[in-house]
Amino acid sequence: MGSVLLVSAAQLGMRWSMQRLPHPAQWLAAQQVDAVALSVVIAAIAAYALSMLCWLGALRDMPLSRAYSLLSISYAAVYVLAALLPFFNETLTAPRTVGVTLIVLGVVTINFRRSCDNGSNSDKELSR
Repeated sequence: MGSVLLVSAAQLGMRWSMQRLPHPAQWLAAQQVDAVALSVVIAAIAAYALSMLCWLGALRDMPLSRAYSLLSISYAAVYVLAALLPFFNETLTAPRTVGVTLIVLGVVTINFRRSCDNGSNSDKELSR
């Protein structure tokens, strides 16, 4: 979950910053660059790096199919937060909401099925 939270925060931070900064190719030529926005970009890059460390820990301790499905929760989190926070000027739309709902249902399905499989395996071991 640390990876999900960090990558979601990084995405939102990048979006917020890039709304306030010129195109990256123009940063060196720009006479004035918003220092706060540039700081947020740097913090977002650091959040990505920390996210990768969390991701490596998750891969060590859980199956890839489960870890990767949980990582997709960040798509839903970024979509909802970008729509709910007023400074992003994003809107909730039916097609996007249906898509995000399908992602969340997929995550639930993958992880529910795995927990059911694990429960049935432990039941078999108990009966031996």
